[in-house]
Amino acid sequence: MTNLVRLRDFVREFTRLVDSGADEARIFSDGRELLGALVAVDDWLPDEFARPHRDRYRQFLLHCDPLERFSVVSFVWGPGQATPVHDHTVWGMVGVLRGTERCQEFALPATPGPMVSTGSHALPAGAIDLVSPIVGDIHRVSNALADGVSVSIHVYGANIGAVARHTFDLASGERKRFVSGYENETVPNLWRV
Repeated sequence: MTNLVRLRDFVREFTRLVDSGADEARIFSDGRELLGALVAVDDWLPDEFARPHRDRYRQFLLHCDPLERFSVVSFVWGPGQATPVHDHTVWGMVGVLRGTERCQEFALPATPGPMVSTGSHALPAGAIDLVSPIVGDIHRVSNALADGVSVSIHVYGANIGAVARHTFDLASGERKRFVSGYENETVPNLWRV
């Protein structure tokens, strides 16, 4: 049995934060604390939202604010799985719940040409990472574990599965539009007691 009260409490507190009119800086400071508390305890994510696919990473919707001001998503990575290089176009926070992820950051070149690598870092369980057009928005995320599953919880400033975003070709910097969607047809029942 999972402790969905943790996710319900997170959604309530994050809704209060968004309702307060918080700007991106405050969302990052206060929201980071809320997300950190959520991923600090691993007893709440239902198994069906943490199962890897053998060929590709998975993105499961856990909650979307009715006004699409934010969404909460679980990402599940099997060994060796990675996203393409992509952007978000909105603010986002990533909290690692299980395993370890690697984030490779990129920037667009000043003139047409290859993408510019701007750094790489590992995110162990409990770590929080931030993305946005202001703080840096283009990256590739992968499972850093060769023999295990990693799971992260993402909070975005929109219904991320419906947002038009871009993937980038590393060699040319060429971008292509995409909309990610979600794996699941249902979301966790946060009101179950």
